[in-house]
This record gives sequence, structure tokens and C-alpha cells, in this order.
Amino acid sequence: MNLFEKILSHHGIDPIPEPGTPIRLPIDQTLTQDATGTMACLQFEALGIDKVKADLAVSYVDHNTLQSGFYNFDDHRFLRTIAAKYGMVFSEPGNGICHQLNVERFGVPGRTLLGSDSHTPTGGGIGMVAIGAGGLDVAMAMAGEPFTLPMPEVVSVHLTGQLPAWVAAKDVILEVLRRETVKGGVGKVYEYTGPGAATLSVTERATITNMGAELGATTSLFSSDDNTLAFLRAQGREDVWTRLEPDADAKYSRVIEIDLSKLVPLAACPHMPDLVKEVRELEGTQVDQVVIGSCTNSSYKDLATVAAMVRGKRIPPEVSLVIAPGSRQVLTMLADSGEFTDLIKAGARIMECACGPCIGMGQAPPSGGVTVRTMNRNFKGRCGTKDAGAYLVSPETAAATALAGKFADPRDLGDAPRISLPEIYPTQEAGIVYPPEDGSGVEILRGPNIKPLPLGKAVGRKVSGEVLLKLPDNITTDDIMPAGTHILSFRSNIPEISKYVFSLVDEGFSARAKEKQGGFIVAGENYGQGSSREHAALAPMHLGIRGVIAASFARIHRANLINFGILPLIFADPKALDDVSQGDVLTLENALENILEKDSFDLKNAATGKTIPVRIDLNPFERQVLSAGGKLNWYRAQQN
Repeated sequence: MNLFEKILSHHGIDPIPEPGTPIRLPIDQTLTQDATGTMACLQFEALGIDKVKADLAVSYVDHNTLQSGFYNFDDHRFLRTIAAKYGMVFSEPGNGICHQLNVERFGVPGRTLLGSDSHTPTGGGIGMVAIGAGGLDVAMAMAGEPFTLPMPEVVSVHLTGQLPAWVAAKDVILEVLRRETVKGGVGKVYEYTGPGAATLSVTERATITNMGAELGATTSLFSSDDNTLAFLRAQGREDVWTRLEPDADAKYSRVIEIDLSKLVPLAACPHMPDLVKEVRELEGTQVDQVVIGSCTNSSYKDLATVAAMVRGKRIPPEVSLVIAPGSRQVLTMLADSGEFTDLIKAGARIMECACGPCIGMGQAPPSGGVTVRTMNRNFKGRCGTKDAGAYLVSPETAAATALAGKFADPRDLGDAPRISLPEIYPTQEAGIVYPPEDGSGVEILRGPNIKPLPLGKAVGRKVSGEVLLKLPDNITTDDIMPAGTHILSFRSNIPEISKYVFSLVDEGFSARAKEKQGGFIVAGENYGQGSSREHAALAPMHLGIRGVIAASFARIHRANLINFGILPLIFADPKALDDVSQGDVLTLENALENILEKDSFDLKNAATGKTIPVRIDLNPFERQVLSAGGKLNWYRAQQN
């Protein structure tokens, strides 16, 4: 068996099914964050369960930490009290980024983790099967329900050699993205194997598994080996370690060979993580901003490396250098060692331990500017400035670029700093709140911005509506439901946030959808790639969207559409996309029968008189959920 199969087998999935076969995976741990967690907690509450049934559920506050009004603080207070009532651990704002913290404090090799954030696979760096999903799927897992997904293919990324000086783990995953593209990982697990994998620390591995989300992968993971043991021992959690490795004769659907010794510093260019070039090709390009942090690259090793590079130097005044530590633990270590002072004296601006600029929460670059970031996504406008160009690089390349004021290859700086990983990490209890034994008497505090949970509509005899928007390939969830300081404030208020659906693509979309009382969206390949934000399905549902017709869908977004009763229809012939225009009226007759019983059927286009063959790839459970108008409707029906 490969490692993924072993963990599935340990969770009762035996025999291992063929790829594409639905599996119901028991979930040991759940993770939510405030941008998705408020809605996930409202959904959990609606299930009528007295207490969380997963072994561990952690509610993090790390996205909406900019308290420019009462909205975010109200959500934080709601999350703290609902965690106490239902038995969740609560991580306070400023405590750190959920993925960094979960690896530090709660990750356990061989366990399963479902998180309402697409970068949950960061946990694969410690040997977990960690999967990102929509908030409703996580709420169901908190209630003890298994997570249903198609059995993925398992691809081996076979690593040999060792990273040269100045080349980092970020360059490894950028190389994989260059080869595989942002849609190449859909329906796949990437398992990192070979002697090169053993040379990487847990935090380096976590950087790689974190950005597996950009491939569209179900998850990515490394073995739990001596390096994992060393990390857990340093965190004071040696007792949770177990050795987990693939069998010597493990089978994979495909093997990707990467010689670490031949890699060079890389950068993902605007506006997609797979538009990768060598840094040498970008040398001399002027930059306005360098941001170092995020769940991808904010570990102690990352920031200590940057501190060593800027020690005794000064960042040019035309460049803004922003540092965002990943957790209080990292911040404490930098402060105790004096490296924090090195960063400040060099001219860096220090942010709290949170997602911050990665999610568009402050530190937007100037208009038409160039921002170089150690983050995981560079979709157009995600940084907060629509016409800025965002590049993704390693901390080493970011620091070299900040010092030069323009793109620079760190290999030109001489000897690379040597950073020793600590034998003991300082344990930070401040900011972690454990629930009481009995939370039944806890009052849940709700602010005025927290609105009732919307529900989808059951499928009827006929589904009909206008094509409200026609879109190209690789539409992201940022395109559908933008982030940013203002919009994120309304994550618990679906009527308000729905005003911003597709606002960066077509400002009139929301008003048009309301006027037409809903309809259809038409798109190309890989529709809904990017984050797990279920608001990209919830808000369109509120606007009356009944179906999305696309050439293909990203995994998490497809599941979110089903969860909220929106039909994920696939063009039987991608060329049929040319036969549909914005404004056409499409009709699906015998809709309920088709959804429950058929894999393919026709839509009628009233504008052209043509029929459009489509298919819908659903397992029996998904048919029931979709026909009921979403998973909450389905669950409630089962309880009656």
C-alpha cells in the first residue's frame, strides 16, 4: 500500500476501492476559521446536535482580524461562545494562522482532518490525511458524519538529491505547479516519496503540502518519519508520533521525478500560481512591496532566514517590507533570539499573527504596483489592488528582492545563512481556550450582523432561467465571491454579502440576478478553483442561481454547489459552450427525474431552439442531497 491507502485502511476503508468510487471517510479532527467558521457553526447548530462528536474540533480566528467596525469582533465573540457551548477548542484572534497552529499544537500522524479552508492539506506535512472542504461538510463531520468523496488517484512525487543553498521548499511546489498546472491535481493525491523527502523538515514539507491546494489536489502528504518525530518532540508532543511510510512496493497511478539538487529559485507570475518562471528571468523588475508570511511561509525557519539576510542592512525606501509571523510561538522565538529586532531595524513593518495580506486583509499594494509575496495565491485582485501584479516566491527570494528593490536571485548573495531548528519550541498557552466539560449553560452571543441561515430549494418538475453570466476557464472563488476587508465583514450575513457576487467581474451581476429571479451561470474548465469558501455557492443560491454549466469543476466548489442545491452541469461536448450566450433562456424539463435517475440529458435553449447535451456526475448520495435542495434539507428530512 501507499501511505494514503494505509491511512484509509486504518479508518475502516478496506478493501481500497478503485479511483472514482465514492468513499465515506471517518474524520478524526475538524478545523474552521472565522471567514468560513461562523457559517459552519450556524450550520452545526442547525443540525440539533448537543455536542461535537469529532475527537477534536478547533475554531480559529485568523482571517477577519482587522476590526474596523463591530462586524468581525461580533463574529469572534459568537465563535468563542459557540465553541464553549458545543465543545470546540477556540484559538483567539492574533494567536496565529490555523494551518501553522494546527501542525504545531494538534496535528497527529495518521489521523484524518477536515477543514473549512482549502489549505487544510498543510497537515499532510506531518503525515495526516488533511482535506479542505466547504463549511457545511465540516459541520457534518463535527456531528460525526463521515466525509463523502470520490476515491482519488495517488500520484508519487519521487524526490531525490538535496536542495542547494538558496533554493527552498517553495521552489519544490512551484516546480510541481509548473509541470502539473492549477487543474492537474483534480481528483488526485500527491504523495511525496524518495530519499529527497527525508531531507526536508516538517515545516518545509508543510509549505509543499499547503500549496498542493493550488494544484486542485484532494490532499498532499509526506511520511511520518524521524524528522516528524524530532518536530513533535520539540513541540512537547512526542507521544502522538507513529511511524507511517508507504510499502517498498507501493503502487501509484503515476510517478513524477524531481531531483532537488537541480532546482533553482522560481516565481509564480501574475495572475495564476502555475505561471512559473525562473527568478533569473525576472531579475531587474522593480517592486513596490514584499510581503513575507501566510500559512505557506511563516514558520520560524522561514522568518529566521529572512532576519539573517537583512541583519545590519536597510530596505530601500521605495520598497515596503511586511512581515507576518505565523503564530505566537514563532513570534516569541524571534523576539527571544533578537531576530525580531533585526527585522525591525532593517525597516520591516510587522503585522499580527494572522492571514492578513494573503486574503486581502490590509497591506494592498499601490495601483499598478508589483508585490512579491511568499503566499500561495496571486489571483487578480486578491491582494486588494485590481491592477497590481502579484508574484509568489520563497522567503529567500523575497528577502533578496526586498534588499535590492527589484527582483533578485538570492544565489548572488554569497553563503546562505544556516538556521538551526530548536530542540524545544516554546509552548504558547495564551490564546488557546479549551471548552468546559459541560457547556449546556453557555449563552451564545450573536451580533446584529449574524443573520439566519439560508436554505436551498428542492428540485421541482422544471428548472428554467436566463444565462446571467458567461465566463472563461479557471474562474476562481475569488472571482465569484471576492475577499477583502469590507466584503469579508459580511460572511455571516448572506443577504448583504450576496451583493458582491462577481463584483470584480461584472458589477451588475447581483442586481441582474435579483431582477431575473435567478438563472444559470455558464463557464469553461476548472470553474470554482481556489479557496473552499462556500459563500461562492451560498450567495449565488440566495440570488436564485439554479445551476452552473461548465466544461469542468474544481473539487471543493463542485461539492459546495451540491451542498446548497445548485446543479453542477457539465457540457457533454465542450464545443457546445459556443452555442450559449448571456441572456439565453435555458430549460430543463423533468428536472427531478433527471437528477435522481440519469447521468445525461438535454437543456433547451429558447433563444436558438437548440438542445444542449449535458451530463451530471453524481453518486447516489449526491443525487438525494441535490434533489432535496442541499445537504441541510436532506439531513433534516432524515431526522423526521
